[in-house]
Amino acid sequence: MSTPAEVGPSTRFRSAFTPRFDPGKGAVGQIVEAVRAAEQAGYDDVWLADAGGVDALTLAAIVLDRTERIRVGIAVVPAYTRTPAVLAATVATLADLAPGRFALGLGTSSEAMINGWHGLALERPVARMRETLALLRGIFAGERTSFTGQTLRSTGYRQPALATSVPILLAALRPRMTELAVTAADGIILNLFPLGALDSLMAGIHAAAARAGREPAEIEVASRFQGQVVANETEHAAARDAFRFHFTPYFANRVYNAFLAEVGYPDLAAELESQARVGNWAAARACLTDQLVDDIAVIGDAEHFRARLSTYAEAGIGTPIMFCLSADPEHQRRTFEALRTAGAPR
Repeated sequence: MSTPAEVGPSTRFRSAFTPRFDPGKGAVGQIVEAVRAAEQAGYDDVWLADAGGVDALTLAAIVLDRTERIRVGIAVVPAYTRTPAVLAATVATLADLAPGRFALGLGTSSEAMINGWHGLALERPVARMRETLALLRGIFAGERTSFTGQTLRSTGYRQPALATSVPILLAALRPRMTELAVTAADGIILNLFPLGALDSLMAGIHAAAARAGREPAEIEVASRFQGQVVANETEHAAARDAFRFHFTPYFANRVYNAFLAEVGYPDLAAELESQARVGNWAAARACLTDQLVDDIAVIGDAEHFRARLSTYAEAGIGTPIMFCLSADPEHQRRTFEALRTAGAPR
């Protein structure tokens, strides 16, 4: 594994990205080639999304098989859509295929995905995640399951203990899930937070670590970022609109909407949720002002882009995971070149 880059005198971080995936003929091959090129360029990680249209864990196996060094993570697998036994068997397969190169990100997802797509009930998310972690830890250790919890039960399942450890990171923003991530997992995955919330988020992680008796350095802090290197104001405006189009539905989700209210935008969050509830997505997208989009996404020239990544890294986000907002090959080249020069091993 390559050594993460130094930003300042003592700040180190991994260069990580999420490739675009447009399902259809040839899409898997395009992803594999993109990751192989990133590996050759010196990237540390690729983090695949698990949001429909492709099975991210199957794709992870293909990518791991066709690369040599790069770490492959999932950001994130919904905890409700696979049982712990299925997840454990999948992780064991990936760990055997590429020892030390797979990381599992887990999240509770959203009502739209869990209730809507899968017809399941998104209930007691913190308990579900806690019990999923407990079962996975036991199975990974080679123990036979004998577990009855509030949301899960499993008896009699056993598989060989993992020969190499697989880090588990939890998607978290709010205090209870952050506490669980810091206490019971190997790391945390943040997402879609305004720059002004950075200090409070990191303070919450450090406080939870202190309560758990852990050093903050033991906890991998990753975050998904959406961004683009732009050459002029026209491209900047287009990138903001792309962010609004792709991510307004996230802020209509109960958890992200409540988070947005908590970090200083209660009126905006209420209006966005109200407009989304009646299907007025144009009005919902308009709630995300230019300033707010610029506070959440990393959009600007290459110097601004690299400076923002340094800000996040210096605050303690050791694995910033970048997704380029534009599908244009030149825009992607500029964006990921700026990411590579900011975070690639030197």
